[in-house]
Amino acid sequence: MNYERKVEAMDSLAGTHSYFEDEASSRRKRMVLIVAVVLILVALAAAYFAFSAGKSDGAATAGGAGGAEGAAVPNVTVMVPGRVSVEAAISANGTIAARREMPVGVAGEGGQVVRVLVEPGQWVGAGQTLAIIDRSVQTQQAAGLSASIRVAQADANLAQAELERAEALVGRGFISKADMDRKRATRDAANARVRVAQAAYAETNARNSRLNIVAPAAGLVLTRQVEPGQIVSSGSGVLFRMARGGEMEMMAQMAEADLQRVRVGTRATVTPVGTALQIAGEVWQVSPIINAETRQGMVRIAVPYSAAMRPGGFADARLVSGSAEAPLLPESAVQSGAEGSYVLVVGNDNKVERKPVKVGSVSDAGVAIASGLTGNERIVVLAGSFLNIGDKVNPVLQKSGR
Repeated sequence: MNYERKVEAMDSLAGTHSYFEDEASSRRKRMVLIVAVVLILVALAAAYFAFSAGKSDGAATAGGAGGAEGAAVPNVTVMVPGRVSVEAAISANGTIAARREMPVGVAGEGGQVVRVLVEPGQWVGAGQTLAIIDRSVQTQQAAGLSASIRVAQADANLAQAELERAEALVGRGFISKADMDRKRATRDAANARVRVAQAAYAETNARNSRLNIVAPAAGLVLTRQVEPGQIVSSGSGVLFRMARGGEMEMMAQMAEADLQRVRVGTRATVTPVGTALQIAGEVWQVSPIINAETRQGMVRIAVPYSAAMRPGGFADARLVSGSAEAPLLPESAVQSGAEGSYVLVVGNDNKVERKPVKVGSVSDAGVAIASGLTGNERIVVLAGSFLNIGDKVNPVLQKSGR
């Protein structure tokens, strides 16, 4: 009896302990769930505030950039050049040469050169001796021919005397008419031999006079290809080269289109390479043909003598072929790059644009634009190198210089 009560009491205590364990487990689960919900809510709140702060910063940054952009629009000086009358100039280059080059060689039989009397760069007159050829043999030949003239003349004198004596005797009948004819023939033959000897002597003198090398005309000695002791003949080629009158020319190769604008008499300014000289000249010959391969033609510009004009040298030329209407810009407005010359233009939206141009004549007044502009554009005058394509500017108009 006591035993059964004790067992029942123990069972009752065990049930009570299980009840309390279940109650504690439930409370722990509720606490974990509450903590998880709180953490999720905190995370959501933090994300919301971070997103709101980012939007505020972005708006502030955008507003600041817009203000800075508006404040950074620069003032740029521009001009509307229009079109003015400018000289139409053509640039060319080429080589310098003697306008009339005279090659001088051996005109006679030749021989050994005794002396050379001139050097390159000297001026000589027409007929002046340039080199002396040994003529000792030719002198003896001339002396022999001179003696033969005297012998022939003596024979002619004797024949004339005999004819005169025969004429005195023919009237007395001592000499027949046939003998008279023979004596006249003898006299005539003797006179002819005199003339033959004289002609041979004159020929020898003429040959001897051509032994020396002389200048065919007045001019400037350019080259010398002979030295004392040298044996020369008619096959020796050119011994001296001369420029007649010292006249020079520039032979310029020009494009086919430019050649059409050049006429005989066109004014030109020639500048030898390595100098600042500007030598005035004019076109004296325009090539009647065009090279089929290069599509170029030759223009020959006559220039007066100058020590800087050396045949074979190189020179630049500027030809003035009339006048034309073209925009005229200051040099600061024209820029150059890998693709050629260009200018910066401000469009209707006040943004910078780039326009390629072809430069014409350049003078103290400015740079003439041959093509690429109409003259009505707003051209950036200064500070073009600091601007980029698409930059927005505030154009300040300046009157174009005329």
